[in-house]
Amino acid sequence: MQTQIREATLDDAQLIANLTRAAWADRVAVTSGGHRETAISVSEHLLQGGGFILFVDGAPAGSARWLPREDNPDIWEMLRIGVLPAYRGLDLSQQLVEAVIHHAYVNDIEELRLAVRHDQPRLLDLYAAYDFEEAPELEYAHANPMDPPPTVMRRKLKN
Repeated sequence: MQTQIREATLDDAQLIANLTRAAWADRVAVTSGGHRETAISVSEHLLQGGGFILFVDGAPAGSARWLPREDNPDIWEMLRIGVLPAYRGLDLSQQLVEAVIHHAYVNDIEELRLAVRHDQPRLLDLYAAYDFEEAPELEYAHANPMDPPPTVMRRKLKN
């Protein structure tokens, strides 16, 4: 199995929307905005922040995005990290997380943040393995008001 990750372009917006919806299907509660992804919403994210696409043996298998915070562009919020069902259990989401972390370092970003849905607690350990810490004092800018608040995690990249 050969994997490759590349930075997304605007031309990838529809592909990323499709990947996100497929990764969320039967996995994430229907109230999540990931189920309603469109090329337009993905394009907005890519223009404001960026994203990566994961390929396995040349086939698209997952994606991840980040957005700078409006109040501090040196803090990025990671979102929509997902891998298609056929590729789960192969530690591929970790490659996406690592790619975003590396990209943040290269871009001299102070901190990364992400939110874990209340119904996805198994992800807390995954992100903790990458030195993300729970930050209950923080609110997630993209939280769905219809759901219980997510657990916000942060990884400081600078002291």
